[in-house]
Amino acid sequence: MKYIGAHVSAAGGVENAPKNAHDIGATAFALFTKNQRRWKAKPLTRENILGFKKACDTYGYGPGQILAHDSYLINLGHPEKEGLAKSRDAFVDEMERCEQLGLVSLNFHPGSHLGKSDPDTCLATIADSINIALDKTRGVTAVIENTAGQGTNMGFDFNHIAAIIDRVEDKARVGVCVDTCHAFSAGYDLKSEEGFEATWQEFDAAIGLNYLKGMHLNDSKKERDSRVDRHESLGRGTLGMAVFERIMKDERFDNIPLILETPDSSIWPSEIRQLKEFYGS
Repeated sequence: MKYIGAHVSAAGGVENAPKNAHDIGATAFALFTKNQRRWKAKPLTRENILGFKKACDTYGYGPGQILAHDSYLINLGHPEKEGLAKSRDAFVDEMERCEQLGLVSLNFHPGSHLGKSDPDTCLATIADSINIALDKTRGVTAVIENTAGQGTNMGFDFNHIAAIIDRVEDKARVGVCVDTCHAFSAGYDLKSEEGFEATWQEFDAAIGLNYLKGMHLNDSKKERDSRVDRHESLGRGTLGMAVFERIMKDERFDNIPLILETPDSSIWPSEIRQLKEFYGS
């Protein structure tokens, strides 16, 4: 089964996200459980929590079809004590919000060394941050997203992610979300048929396909190996449409959320329909 959707708005309360997903024909969705541009938010109310769960039941979304995303401000590899503590506290809060909503996955960008520490130290710090969050929460998997490698961001190389997972104590509660735009911009050849297969063989060898918990389906405005993170609508960028057809027809990507983060939300319904057609549903 393919679960296909988009990162929908939770404006007005998280309880609105399931209907927003339903309205675009999605069978999966992603959301922010709080404002992604702020460090702190009001706690979820009982009405928020019950309303979200009721809406998920109404529209047929189980926990395995939902991929929450944390704040863009969080840097779990921050090289400075104060910034790291602030990020770790915020990440635990995000995990706790997922717990309250009955969600099982929190997607996040691994972190950046900001030019103030070496990459290996940053990767170890990220792993320590994950361990702290997992120790303080229950039932939610920390899902690491690969990056495009822009600036000093870590996680653009599958081996970075493997090194983080290797240091995570509870490996049953860590996973990976692969963003197609990020992977292509980082240098992985998803575009050609041969490159597509080689990329996933490399992922399996370095990390293991059993850790794949979701995907972000985005075309790219920039060329391969640009190290620039710029999403484009499906088929309108340098990746092209063939890669998304391959993903839809590949059983390795069944039963995980496949989430659009493409820039034109007005065409999400048609993009979802196209993906469903590729899948044959």
